[in-house]
Amino acid sequence: MSGKQLGFIGVGTMGHHMAGRLLEAGYSLVIFDTNETAMQRLEQRGAKRAASAADVASQCETILVSLPTPDVVKAVAYGEQGVIEGGKAKVFVDLSTTGPNAAKEVAAALAAKGITAVDAPVSGGPTGAEKGTLAIMIAAPRAVADELRPVVEVLGKFFYIGAEPGLGQTMKVINNLMSATAQLITAEAMVMGVKAGLDPTAMLNVINAGSGRNTASEDKFPRCVVPRRFDFGFPTALLYKDVKLCLDEAEALGVPMMVGNAVRQIMAIGKATMGPNADITEFVKPIEQWAGVEVGKKA
Repeated sequence: MSGKQLGFIGVGTMGHHMAGRLLEAGYSLVIFDTNETAMQRLEQRGAKRAASAADVASQCETILVSLPTPDVVKAVAYGEQGVIEGGKAKVFVDLSTTGPNAAKEVAAALAAKGITAVDAPVSGGPTGAEKGTLAIMIAAPRAVADELRPVVEVLGKFFYIGAEPGLGQTMKVINNLMSATAQLITAEAMVMGVKAGLDPTAMLNVINAGSGRNTASEDKFPRCVVPRRFDFGFPTALLYKDVKLCLDEAEALGVPMMVGNAVRQIMAIGKATMGPNADITEFVKPIEQWAGVEVGKKA
């Protein structure tokens, strides 16, 4: 697919980096976003602006989307002025996190117009999107997935999950529940250690050399929490949405999630306390306040 024109809808926090990597790899892009500034940044790098999702779908056979919520994805896919109204689209690659039910609904709606939906959520955050190190979970007919592989590998690592829409989303929300759990348990552990008199950097050095290491201890805490930057770049509301999607699916499957529900409750407190746009690394703050200490400073 080298040199092929692609559509890209949703060029915000994650989409901006992914679209930029595709431009650098030599793909021509037709882009659309409701955020004017986001589009201007990519236009300056050679992307072509479209007037709507339908306009993108009238110019491109393959369209990638990176959008914040299931409702937005549905609107872009088959709403008014959505991809379904374009005349050229054949493949709709959803890089968002929507949950399996939304993925199935989108696939069914687009199939009626001869458009194949590819369930392709990503993991790795804004840093992974910028560096091209995302984990990308592909659920689509194998032939379609194989044709897309060169595009996917510009963005990160290709994982084929299965043919049915929704399988990629199930894998993604499970992954994000585990990531959120690591974030919160690391916050509790770090606050406890600081309260006891341990140095936070020394704690992280030990944890990351031992069996307690995780993505929060290896990256988020040393980079964003201990220096008090809180700039991982992913808002609390979106991670909470992902956890809720996972727990809703678990309930539908009849799988008990006691730990997962506790994580959701703690996240709900953090979201209510700090606001939905707070960075996910700020989940440590309510725990710090309750304990009367601050990670990053000695107790």
